[in-house]
Amino acid sequence: MTADTPQPISIIVLGGGQRGVIYSKYCTQGGRATIAAVADPRDGRRKLFARQFHVPQDKLFSDWREVAKLPKFADAVVVSVLDQLHAEVVHVFAKLGYHILCEKPMATEIADCVAMVRDITPSTIFGVGHVLRYSPYNVAVKKVIDSGILGEIVNIQHQEPVGNVHFSHSFVRGNWNTEETTTFALMSKCCHDLDILSFYLSGAKPVRVSSFGNLFNFKPSKKPTKAGDATRCLECPAEPECVWSAKRIYYDPVEKQGKKGWASVFVDDVTPENVKAALKDGPYGRCVFEAGNDVVDHQVVNIEYEGGTTANMTMSAFTESECNRQTYIQGTLGELVGDMRTFTVFDFRTRQRTSHSPKQTEEGGHGGGDAGLSMAFVDAVVQRKQECLGITPDDVLNSHLIVFAAEKARHTNTVVDFDTFKTQALDGTATYK
Repeated sequence: MTADTPQPISIIVLGGGQRGVIYSKYCTQGGRATIAAVADPRDGRRKLFARQFHVPQDKLFSDWREVAKLPKFADAVVVSVLDQLHAEVVHVFAKLGYHILCEKPMATEIADCVAMVRDITPSTIFGVGHVLRYSPYNVAVKKVIDSGILGEIVNIQHQEPVGNVHFSHSFVRGNWNTEETTTFALMSKCCHDLDILSFYLSGAKPVRVSSFGNLFNFKPSKKPTKAGDATRCLECPAEPECVWSAKRIYYDPVEKQGKKGWASVFVDDVTPENVKAALKDGPYGRCVFEAGNDVVDHQVVNIEYEGGTTANMTMSAFTESECNRQTYIQGTLGELVGDMRTFTVFDFRTRQRTSHSPKQTEEGGHGGGDAGLSMAFVDAVVQRKQECLGITPDDVLNSHLIVFAAEKARHTNTVVDFDTFKTQALDGTATYK
């Protein structure tokens, strides 16, 4: 480092799974940050951090609580443990004086979200995994909205196509398959989709929220008759023609194409033999109709904002596209239509259509949003400016309360008054079921 270049910041990663690796990768790009330690119960994940991010052996921890017992030895933490642990971890490390990047959702209960914001001091940089805000695509869309070329925004339609394989992996067989052990699907998968509506509308005040959705397909009543009593794909007579075959999703890409694919999430050493063994005994080999999941596989959310603007967000498991959101923004002077990579703007006055192709980052998920958030967080810590993230802890809380309000509307078959709901959330009386 030269005299004009700041020393790299140091980051502790609490949770060495996929998201922890992604944030570590982009935070350390360009040498502006180093990974000082990692905490993860899995030996394979700790070894990965030692190898990939040069974490010293004495800074490989099996439990985040071990880190919390030590005097502060880094600038920031990335909180990428399981969703239901976020609130406790943030509470502890905020008090220890660390800056915090917390994977979304910030927490899985209303009271925990409120408490988390209250735990954040004015001197603490706080970012959350609302990565969509930071993609070149969404930054460019927001610039068009703010230019006024669309006029006043009347309606937004936002679609989140989760992808059939992704949903079966994460929300049927995987860690986010039951509300009791994690949280509801709208929160775990789409809190940043509802946040992007707030981003587009510059934090416009929600007035009313409604929502509909259910578990349509992944339940015993939908199980093929041919499957009989089989509960695992490797022993199922219906497996060869099943859309959701674990053999087709996990084993075949490794065995036939040499691709690790989704199997790398639950197998450290991805070989055909190891994948087959994991499917034989582990959760990812279960029949999707017998997996015991209870989260919805499709849901729609409707929001009315102050001034009359409306927005709709649709989440569905039943898509070919995997998380390539679709954007439809309709204003009084024009319309914007996009697909997470490119978008067109149609001007009602000139009857002309212009195409926009925002520069894409070379790699990274969420259209470059993963990299964008990571770099913004490092900037914020280096400069000690929350403004670098373009969002405050209160903004994060507001986005999450919209998600809770939508779930309350779905459960109670009502239209939720957002002002009343937020007041109840802040005084500790709000519920979402």
